[in-house]
Amino acid sequence: MGCSDHRVQALSFGAAAAAYQRGRPPYPAQAIDWMVPATTRRVLDLGAGTGKLTRQLHERGLDTIAVEPDEQMRAELTRNLPGVPVLAGYTEAIPLSDHSVDTVVAAQVWHWVDTERALPEVARVLTPNGTLSLVWNIHDERADWVAGLDRILHPHGIPRVPSVGVGVDAIQRPFAPVEHHTVEWCNHLTRAELLDLVASGSSFIALPPAERTALLAEVRTFCATHPALAGTKNITMPYITHCYRTHLLR
Repeated sequence: MGCSDHRVQALSFGAAAAAYQRGRPPYPAQAIDWMVPATTRRVLDLGAGTGKLTRQLHERGLDTIAVEPDEQMRAELTRNLPGVPVLAGYTEAIPLSDHSVDTVVAAQVWHWVDTERALPEVARVLTPNGTLSLVWNIHDERADWVAGLDRILHPHGIPRVPSVGVGVDAIQRPFAPVEHHTVEWCNHLTRAELLDLVASGSSFIALPPAERTALLAEVRTFCATHPALAGTKNITMPYITHCYRTHLLR
């Protein structure tokens, strides 16, 4: 996939902003505890999407700012969190002044960014010794039904590419060596929310309408027939959350 295609795919989520908000999981408290130092007062959620992590940061009493390039995602975030500033901007062009935030977090987004341009921008807006934290929620495919669902989704649309940790190896001075931490947890959702989770994926969004309809029908059949899901209204999705953090060496 070329650079322009990568950018188009990265900005495709607005078409499914409502589904993204309904179906995507939050982040476990233990992960946020690890990513955001106790000394943080002002935090930037970079590439904030619909504000899944933004809400959790705001509810901790932090002075929270969100930056998101997609207009539809920003609109969804504003509807959900009217009291949080939401700015139009990119990871590579952050619309904040120098040394203005203590911590920058980027959730489910770092694999989309141009790290060569993004890292100097993050360093610019951080206060001295400020923290950069990256996080990805990943389905735990050790569960049989989760692996089965993935086998349904994977053949369709744009081939799946790795996301966890992509771009982390580009982080170097003036940042400290990167630390890695994982949290295993479960998210509880309804069948409708599981369908929204599927519908919010970039590969799904890229499919022609008829293929999207067929794929959702296949997922519904899977939910109705798999022994772990048949007859249940509520679903427990296991996750492994991968967290990375570093800080400025100045």
